[in-house]
Amino acid sequence: MAATETRAADAHARQLAGLDALELVAPRRTALPTRAWAAAWPVLSAIAIVLVIWQGVVWAGWWPEYVFAGPVTTLTDLAHRLGEAEFYQAVAVTMRRAIVGFALAIAVGLVVGALVSRIGPLRRAVGSLITGLQTMPSIAWFPLAILLFGLTESAILFVVVLGAAPSIANGLIAGVDYTPPILLRAGHMLGFRRLSLYRHVILPASLPSFLAGLKQGWAFAWRSLMAGELLVIIANRPSLGEQLHFARELADSPGLLATMIIILVIGIVVDRVFGAADNALRRRWGLHQVTN
Repeated sequence: MAATETRAADAHARQLAGLDALELVAPRRTALPTRAWAAAWPVLSAIAIVLVIWQGVVWAGWWPEYVFAGPVTTLTDLAHRLGEAEFYQAVAVTMRRAIVGFALAIAVGLVVGALVSRIGPLRRAVGSLITGLQTMPSIAWFPLAILLFGLTESAILFVVVLGAAPSIANGLIAGVDYTPPILLRAGHMLGFRRLSLYRHVILPASLPSFLAGLKQGWAFAWRSLMAGELLVIIANRPSLGEQLHFARELADSPGLLATMIIILVIGIVVDRVFGAADNALRRRWGLHQVTN
């Protein structure tokens, strides 16, 4: 009997050792040029396809070129803009507004999400209102914003915050709802209460949903900002939205399309930042997939 138990224990130990070895196998890393090319070729292929379709539409002659400029004319105008100081000033003004507005939206979304997620009567009172605000078009807020603040920076920031904060609050609320109860009980056993429980237990457990809410909130904030800069023109403060406005007024198709490309590129870069944060979070939680 003892010999049988010993053999069973040895077999079990070998199985565990095999699983441990499988867990400890490091992923095979490819060379840097190979990884760089694997990451770059899909993007380059997509850009090439867009340029070909774009040029094909121009050649089709559906619109005159002064209305819809071709890629060569647009990219030439874009290269010219990259050499102008006013362009970088416009980008700086737009990004400052975006960062300030998004930071305020995060603060508002955190407070509202934390309160609504933990206070039942408050959730029943305003839970649906938050979703309603999230679905409301940002452009609809601008008449009220201009009436309240005039043609000022505050009007733009007001709409940016209203556009982004509901998504951030809903992301936090969803994360809190899916926090495992065992973590909350463990936090209570460790003596965490109220703010300390949020800081050490609820917020870390809510990070995936909260990060998704942040990403969606940024998308709403960016769209609200572009709409605001098109409507609220402030003297001596050039911005990307202002450049879009004047390019449309002057029928400057290359300038209009060049500015749109810059706006698109900024959006892609920020999306990559959120993607890197999401990948880092998944690696920290052990959710990344090991591939050869």
